[in-house]
Amino acid sequence: MNDLVTMTASQLSALMASGQTSAREVTEAHLAQIAAIEADVAAFLSVDSAGARRQADAVDARRAAGDALGPLAGVPIAVKDIFAYRGLPTTCGSKMLDGWMSPYDATVVKRTLDAGMVVVGKTNMDEFAMGSSTENSGYQTTHNPWDLDRVPGGSGGGSAAALAAFEAPLALGTDTGGSIRQPASVTGTVGVKPTYGGNSRYGVVAMASSLDTPGPCARTVLDAALLHEAISGWDPMDSTSINRPVPPVVEAARRADVKGLRLGVVKEFAGEGYQPGVMRRFEEALVALEGMGAQLVEVSCPHFAYALGAYYLIMPSEVSSNLARFDAMRYGVRVGDDGARDVEEVTALSREAGFGDEVKRRIIIGTYALSAGYYDAYYGSAQKVRTLIKRDFEAAFAQADALVSPTSPTTAWRLGERVDDPLAMYRADLCTIPSNLAGNAAISVPCGLSPDDDLPVGFQIMAPPLADDRLYLVAAALEGALDDARGGPLLAKLRSSVTGVKQPTLARQILDLAKEVEA
Repeated sequence: MNDLVTMTASQLSALMASGQTSAREVTEAHLAQIAAIEADVAAFLSVDSAGARRQADAVDARRAAGDALGPLAGVPIAVKDIFAYRGLPTTCGSKMLDGWMSPYDATVVKRTLDAGMVVVGKTNMDEFAMGSSTENSGYQTTHNPWDLDRVPGGSGGGSAAALAAFEAPLALGTDTGGSIRQPASVTGTVGVKPTYGGNSRYGVVAMASSLDTPGPCARTVLDAALLHEAISGWDPMDSTSINRPVPPVVEAARRADVKGLRLGVVKEFAGEGYQPGVMRRFEEALVALEGMGAQLVEVSCPHFAYALGAYYLIMPSEVSSNLARFDAMRYGVRVGDDGARDVEEVTALSREAGFGDEVKRRIIIGTYALSAGYYDAYYGSAQKVRTLIKRDFEAAFAQADALVSPTSPTTAWRLGERVDDPLAMYRADLCTIPSNLAGNAAISVPCGLSPDDDLPVGFQIMAPPLADDRLYLVAAALEGALDDARGGPLLAKLRSSVTGVKQPTLARQILDLAKEVEA
């Protein structure tokens, strides 16, 4: 395997800037990695080799001409297939949009292109971002590179798996209830949900408009910060976009200092249902942060216990509204249009054929929750709970600069294990959903391998709205502690990010290396 694919985005940027390699060479290395392992991992729905080479050559030409380039120019990036992109189909992992080509680029994608990043392909996802395992895709099942028999999380499992398998150093995702952070947790990568409104939703196919948040995915905290800074900022095309300066996330990632910070350990994110190995690694990470000068305080957020129920009323209601546009008349799959059926029949047959079971389930729940006679009892009540959750956050942030918890209660489960149990699937997002309901910023960073199964564990950090830089202060400090070759108890547990793994393509090789380090 080419050494270029094991490097971080910031390392690749430095090599290209110094002339030691080119954007074309970096792109070719990653395209070769995709070709070598994609049959096993299945992270991509489409790969654009020709387009990526053109973009890389354009970056090299600009560099040769002496143009000033950004810090990520020439770095390959994978894009979740929920973002509109003119170069490739945008399907949202659904047969309803099979082969649909967008006539425009999402703002976030355009910003990556303007920054000189090279789009190598569109990644697999749960259909319309509805799922926690990427098993709900209408096209294929993505595998976790740590163990090919396990899920990569969801809905953005394709982006996370592409990072963990070294198919790209950066990726774009969206986080509606944890769809960036939970896949990051179970694949040993870094995933960030920025403050809602901190970047643009224009060109992101809507799932739940008050919750959807585009964000960066990477293998290191600094790389995530660099991508965060590149894609964020006000956009007049998105009415929910916040016209405020982007928080200094890159500066924070480089400073990596938690001395004097008060970290609130959320009391409600522990106990029954949490895998023992997950809690062990989480508690060890707390010890490491405390050793670096952070002050730990326990905080209680009593209404977090109701977050899952409130989310699964608010989100399906918005899904029901947003997906009503897929009527087979304007775009998307059209079934039964033989001239003998009316519009309603064609629409019904097309939705039956185009939508998968989970999408139909959520549309039905949402339509019921919004129906006459039930709106106040269900959707209205859920919004009141959302307000209480926001107040819990406000009270907790009055006691602490940032809050911490496990990202997910468990490590990656086996493929097929929860397919027939939607409630078990939904519980994977217990710790991530509250931040979506409140709109604050959150990140998942690796904190080791679970002693239960040698699989990655994620550590979640939550910050107040527009204080995204605090995420990076804590995450980078923890990352540094786990990477510190001078010792400390966590080094022997192995940082769960696969950045240092030289053979990521076979799950068993990854686990064998982990055991060697443990020994």
